[in-house]
Amino acid sequence: MLKLIGSLVACLLGTAAMAGAAEPSVGGPAPDFNLVGTDGKTYKLSDFKGKSAVVVAWFPKAKTGGCTIECKNIKAEGERLRAYNVAYFTASVDTPEYNKEFATELGLDYPILSDPSKETATAYGLLKSPTGVTNRYTVYVGKDGNLLLIDKAVKPPTSVTDIIANLDKLGVEKKQ
Repeated sequence: MLKLIGSLVACLLGTAAMAGAAEPSVGGPAPDFNLVGTDGKTYKLSDFKGKSAVVVAWFPKAKTGGCTIECKNIKAEGERLRAYNVAYFTASVDTPEYNKEFATELGLDYPILSDPSKETATAYGLLKSPTGVTNRYTVYVGKDGNLLLIDKAVKPPTSVTDIIANLDKLGVEKKQ
């Protein structure tokens, strides 16, 4: 009986540790990622170092209400984002195939990144639980590869307005 209780406690502690995975420190190096986009390309954070800032708007689940609103807003207001020296994406832990369907349905002009292994979401402390979806957080990485901000107050209908306010606050350069 004690062995069973010990195993149960160890399992619960392991699950709690995964669910509460620490997010990286603002100002420190952002965890690299290597994720497939809905455009068929693979994106590595390190490829942008020294070239541009990166914004990744994580959403919980493709083809759901809030995620649809957020992705449509980013498409509709993309011209405003393109005024900055920033690569921008949305992302989820959905499969590349599911995100591709979603992107096609919405006619998106930017890639959705897929993290079905949840490795990147875990590295950034974005998961709601070890087996679940991510929180709706937006990650900002500077041109130097350091983490600038994880915005935890994302509102899907004003996503681009909020991203731009953060880009300005963080001093991300505009294109010339």
